[in-house]
Amino acid sequence: MKNLAVQFTAPHKVTVLEEPLPSLSHHQVLVQTIVSAVSPGTELLVYRGEWPEQLAVDETIPSLKKGFHYPLKYGYATVGRVISVGSDVTPDWLGRTVFSFHPHESRFMVDIEQLVPVPETLSPEEASFLPNMETAVSLVMDGRPLIGEYVVVFGQGVVGLLTTSLLRRFPLASLIALDKYPLRRETSLDCGARVVLDPTDPGTVDAMNSLLESATLSGGADLIYEISGNPQALDQAIAFAGFGARIVVGSWYGSKRANVDLGGRFHRNRIHIVSSQVSRLAPDLTGLWDKSRRLGLAMSLLEDTRPARLVTHRIPIRQAAEAYRILDQHPDRAVQILLTYEDD
Repeated sequence: MKNLAVQFTAPHKVTVLEEPLPSLSHHQVLVQTIVSAVSPGTELLVYRGEWPEQLAVDETIPSLKKGFHYPLKYGYATVGRVISVGSDVTPDWLGRTVFSFHPHESRFMVDIEQLVPVPETLSPEEASFLPNMETAVSLVMDGRPLIGEYVVVFGQGVVGLLTTSLLRRFPLASLIALDKYPLRRETSLDCGARVVLDPTDPGTVDAMNSLLESATLSGGADLIYEISGNPQALDQAIAFAGFGARIVVGSWYGSKRANVDLGGRFHRNRIHIVSSQVSRLAPDLTGLWDKSRRLGLAMSLLEDTRPARLVTHRIPIRQAAEAYRILDQHPDRAVQILLTYEDD
C-alpha cells in the first residue's frame, strides 16, 4: 500500500512523495485521510523559509517535535477514517472518523492517544478546522472580553474570522475588524463584525478615531487582537488602544521582526501586551483548564459555527504545491484551502 505525503524541500518548493507504508504496529491504527486543512499562517512560514532556526516545529505534537530543517513534512489538521487496527487495539475503532494533528499524508499510522473522534454531527471538512478553532478559543480566553467593551480584531484570516465568530457571542459595545482583502472583509461581516475596515486605506485612521473617540474615557479600544501575521499591525494596535487596554498578540511572526514604537503613547496609556499561543494555556488558567478540556470546547463550538462556509479552495493532494502558491501569491483570493484525497 502506497502513501502520498506533502514535503517542503526548500523555500517555495513543495513536492508530493509516493512512499511505502511500514507494517502496522500492534498498538497503532491505520488512518486513510479524507481531508486536511492548510494553515495560511505557520505553514506559509515553513513554505517561505521564515521559520526561526533552532526552534522546534511544535513541542506538543509528537510528529513535529524535531527542529526545523528541510526536507520537512508539516501540517496539523487532518481528518480521516480508521481502516485497520493493530492487535492490541479494540476493533470498535474500525470505521471511525477521527481528527489528528498530523502532516498532510494520504495514509498514516498513529497511536490511538493521538486521535480525536469526530462527532457524527460534524462533517470531515468542519472537523478539519479544529486546530484553528482551538486557537480562537485560546485567544478569547487570553483576552478575557468584558460586557460593554470596544473590541478590535486585526486580521481576518481563518483564525481571525473564527475569533470574530466567538466574540460576537459577547455583549460587547462594538466589534471592529480590519483586513486589507475585500473577500475577508465581506466574510468578517457575515461572521459578526459590526464594522470592517481596510488598514491600508488612508481614511482608516480617521474612521477608527471617530468610532472610538467617545467609546472609553481615553478614546481608544478596550481590547485589541493582533492576528494579522503582519508585524506592522502591532504599531497600529498601540495607536488605537485606550488607557489600560489589552493587546493580545496571537500572530506568529516567525523570523520577521516587529519594529514597534514603545514611546509615549504605549507608556502613557499603560497598555498591556499579552502573548497568546495555543501550545500552552495561560498559567493562571491551569488550575481549572487543561488542553483536553479546551479541545473539547473547540470541537463543540465547530457545531455552532459550521466553518465549512469559509472554504474557498479544495485541491487534490497531488496538486498541493498549487495550494501554497495561491496562499503565497494570491492571498486575496483564499480564506481556507483544503487538500482532498479522493484519487490518491
